[in-house]
Amino acid sequence: MPAADTTPLSYAAFTDDPAGGNPAGVVLDATGLDADEMLAIAADLGHSETAFFTATDTPGVLDVRYFAPEREVPFCGHATIAGAIAWAERHEARPLELRTPAGVVAVDVRQEDGRLAATLTSVAPSVAPIADADLDELLAALRWSREELDPALPPAVGYAGAHHPIVAAATRERLADLDYDYERLKRLMLDRDWTTIQLVWREAPDAFQSRNPFAAGGVVEDPATGAAAAAFGAYLRERALVTPPARVTIHQGIDLGRPSLIEVDIPQGAGSGIRVTGLAVRMD
Repeated sequence: MPAADTTPLSYAAFTDDPAGGNPAGVVLDATGLDADEMLAIAADLGHSETAFFTATDTPGVLDVRYFAPEREVPFCGHATIAGAIAWAERHEARPLELRTPAGVVAVDVRQEDGRLAATLTSVAPSVAPIADADLDELLAALRWSREELDPALPPAVGYAGAHHPIVAAATRERLADLDYDYERLKRLMLDRDWTTIQLVWREAPDAFQSRNPFAAGGVVEDPATGAAAAAFGAYLRERALVTPPARVTIHQGIDLGRPSLIEVDIPQGAGSGIRVTGLAVRMD
């Protein structure tokens, strides 16, 4: 049997421009790699996450693990989109079943206007309140105040494979001025098992801008976060802020100079998975 090719690939997810979106690492054959080796590859590559794929005996069914530069995470949306498209480029565009630490995630890869697009369907999502003390500490680490929040989008913690506090700014200016206490936020995120912080501003009924601090993974900010987008879709449904079935668009990475476009489809049914769609393009 030939040795596994563990050479990491770099793809920009949620964009068709290598200079946009969120860079993701992709290892398409992680056979035989242990967790320490995966973490070392992810740290050396330096992207916010790297996805490690291992084929199973069943065609179209893959095992996947995700590593940030400093830790393993249970699920990562942008590396899923990037990895599924990278896989399709070398095999075929077909539905995939990904067995992730968070559960089974279905991904549909298809041709759209001459490009490959991928849609993931999250695990069963949920939304939980955020404790007042946790919100106070989160806002203190962000250097935000409660008066700067949008009362129509109250804070909560969304889950669609990973946990993401959702905090909505009342103005675009508040979202743009992101200068947080990295170590303080990192401690809080690790203590509460939060993957990224989903900061949003609603620019239209079906359009949002977002920023995602990722201090828990050793990254200051994520330019595109598919897992947080899925959690946010569940939040909008649970809080009756959209009428399902609904589609919302999330623009992220603008303030980092890496614009991304994330489409979120929100079906009816509290336990049904959220669908997140995006493009991806090879960077190297």
